[in-house]
Amino acid sequence: MNKVEYLSEPAPEEAREIFERAISRGAVLVVFARCKVHYEGRAKSELGSGDRVIVVKPDGSFLVHQSKKREPVNWQPPGSVVRFEMRELPALVSVRRKPRETLVVEMEEIYHVVLFRAEDYEELALTGSEAEMAEMIFRKPELIEHGFRPLHREKPIRHGIVDILGVDKDGNVVVLELKRRRAELHAVRQLKSYVETLKEEYGDRVRGILVAPSLTSGARKLLEKEGLEFRKLEPPKRERSRGRQRTLF
Repeated sequence: MNKVEYLSEPAPEEAREIFERAISRGAVLVVFARCKVHYEGRAKSELGSGDRVIVVKPDGSFLVHQSKKREPVNWQPPGSVVRFEMRELPALVSVRRKPRETLVVEMEEIYHVVLFRAEDYEELALTGSEAEMAEMIFRKPELIEHGFRPLHREKPIRHGIVDILGVDKDGNVVVLELKRRRAELHAVRQLKSYVETLKEEYGDRVRGILVAPSLTSGARKLLEKEGLEFRKLEPPKRERSRGRQRTLF
């Protein structure tokens, strides 16, 4: 069984056949078409003719995208029932039962149809926030280095707020700048500003450490140039679940 099937400029009957195969196989269907969109439910809306991308997912999700912006211009949630209807114009119809909502996409011209039998049994592993990173460091200061002692969290200073302020085993002041994702140049400049501010009070006995899962090559070069340090640390994972993909068609 092919994972991907596609047709360019299909006739309406050909488009219906590939749609029905997508339903029977629990596949994702993507349609590139010139279409009109009609919605009726809690309100009514009409979207005139235009080139759109239509996505139908095995769980019943139905999305209509324009060529701009991230969000779909029209959509129906998982659990909706989608069918192909041969009207005056071929149409994709999505019906949500509670509350009752109907989304109709009339396709004036179908440019391309893709069926993708996607196998994906993982769910998103959510990583923690910078606040949770800070809590983890307070519980296990050795994640930074042996002898490190965190003293203050979100410590206000003249040019901002330090994520964690502490001391090392030699009594030096240590500034930690935390980033839950890949650190970029801005994070290094921020850390440098905090270190320079604290040096006005503590002299040269101030260290700056950028803590993140990774950093860009530009950020690494600037860290080395400014005499700052880096510690690789992944934010804690809040949850991870695993389950077989379900289809609602």
